[in-house]
Amino acid sequence: MSESLNPAPESDEAHALRAAAFERQRRLRQEPRFPGGPAADPAGSHHERRIRSFQPRRSRVTPGQEDALQRLWPKWGLDIDGQSVLDLPELFDGLPVVLEIGFGMGEATAQMAAGDPGTGILAVDVHTPGQGNLLGLADRNGLSNIRVANGDAIILLREMLPPDALDGLRVYFPDPWPKKRHHKRRLIQPEFLDLAAQRLKPGAVLHCATDWEPYAEQMLEVLTAHPLFENTAADGGYAPRPAFRPLTRFEGQGLDKGHVVHDLLFARS
Repeated sequence: MSESLNPAPESDEAHALRAAAFERQRRLRQEPRFPGGPAADPAGSHHERRIRSFQPRRSRVTPGQEDALQRLWPKWGLDIDGQSVLDLPELFDGLPVVLEIGFGMGEATAQMAAGDPGTGILAVDVHTPGQGNLLGLADRNGLSNIRVANGDAIILLREMLPPDALDGLRVYFPDPWPKKRHHKRRLIQPEFLDLAAQRLKPGAVLHCATDWEPYAEQMLEVLTAHPLFENTAADGGYAPRPAFRPLTRFEGQGLDKGHVVHDLLFARS
């Protein structure tokens, strides 16, 4: 008679150890990495779990980034917890405000803030090293028109901003989610545009940029089809890169590989 392939039942002690290890990992995921800094999961269980358009990255934080997070987060940082509506005029001392979703390491954001000190930039990302890097850049360059938001931009738009709050919206090089089964995770979708249109002032520009050709085509298609957005390009296609958008290191690497970068600028009607 053959031996059974069923594994032996787990002992009570082994089960308890495994449960304790799981609980430790759960607590670590929920606790901030830096006291007084960005929260690990700012919205927590307050909002529904949905398909995310971003992938959190927990790479190494340098000592300089850690110092910036601990010193400057209470001054220029905020967690997207979905629990209150932001007062942007108070947050930015009355400046018009542009929302930037996904700023990477923040070099381009800092350059744009330096080039246009009369505009506030609310920069959103979930990448802790990038958050620290941007705060450090803002501090070293005296850029008081930057605020760094940590968490899900959809919750920020939906729960924490009033109608007609934004003077612009920037989405530069979002994750293209190239596999067909992951296309539903792409940020630029009709539902996102519905939400963005509610938060943008009439005439405000949604500016997207991507070096992934199929995603650029989808962006152009859904933006052109949306009744509340109008293409600023006279020919109804892609726009030249505006002078205010810096050539980023990531973009330069793509261009070196033969990638074509497309800019799309659509005004809220």
